[in-house]
Amino acid sequence: MDSGGDSVAIGDYDVEMKREKLKSVLSQLLADPILADVPRNPTLSDVVTLVSLEKGSAMRLSIVKLDGYSLDVAVMNSATLKDLKLLIKKKVTEMEQANMGHRHISWKHVWSNFCLSYNNEKLLDDDTVLQDVGIRNNSQVTFVPYVMKKGPGRHSKRRKHRLFRSLHKTC
Repeated sequence: MDSGGDSVAIGDYDVEMKREKLKSVLSQLLADPILADVPRNPTLSDVVTLVSLEKGSAMRLSIVKLDGYSLDVAVMNSATLKDLKLLIKKKVTEMEQANMGHRHISWKHVWSNFCLSYNNEKLLDDDTVLQDVGIRNNSQVTFVPYVMKKGPGRHSKRRKHRLFRSLHKTC
């Protein structure tokens, strides 16, 4: 019975050794300049997208931020604007963690004040397929300021506040 317990411990040790060896080989591979576009901790979807990029069923886009800095992302040819936004969020989060550690970015705030634009056309519908608006491989998509409009008959908080303030003065 005791030998069974030892074999499990030895088996666990073998698994751990294999895992460490795999990490070592993976880090050596990722250090190769040819694989510079592979993320540090690639997920299966990252690898699938990169393979698809090589096969021509994905496209590489350059996202230009307001400060002029750009980041490159790879998306499938069938990707929607929502897919691109999620990829930008993932890429920026990875970059922020690598450079500054954990830093919270309010993406709700980002997308309510900025939108993506291609050929001076604001991309506002998350369900839009990127290729339907003319985005192709090596296209450049930019962040532009955007203020969401309120619905008809609704006031912004500021106006509402002024309205109530004037009511208090008349009383």
